[in-house]
Amino acid sequence: MADLTDPKINEAYLDVRDDKSSTNWLLLEYESERSDKLQIAHVGVGGLAELQEHLDDSKASYAYVRVAYSNDKESTREKFILVVWIGPHCKVMRKAKISVHSADVKNVLRVYSIEVAAKEKDDLKEDPIVVRLRKAGGASYDGV
Repeated sequence: MADLTDPKINEAYLDVRDDKSSTNWLLLEYESERSDKLQIAHVGVGGLAELQEHLDDSKASYAYVRVAYSNDKESTREKFILVVWIGPHCKVMRKAKISVHSADVKNVLRVYSIEVAAKEKDDLKEDPIVVRLRKAGGASYDGV
């Protein structure tokens, strides 16, 4: 089991979800290579592009991101995504624990529209994620 008992995790989660906050992402990383305890590594206001700058190719981590996109000139939607990051140089034992730990993370970072499994930073390009969010969002008036 992953240890997500640090109260700062829930505080950051609520901050990302808060419409009045400019914080739009958080990144959870393991306390050490051998630890199963997760902690807040970074939070930010620059969306997916800024998050990518903080992902380590040798680590596995989890991110929660608020993504804003518009359907037309008149409206904007905000949806949340859960990112499960497994860097290309992540150790085998850490990779093996991800599926079990992901379930624990989903119990804490509960509300999201889609899950994005990312193994390369290109997996977090905003346009393809917005397409997935539109499809997951139900009614689409622009043929997506």
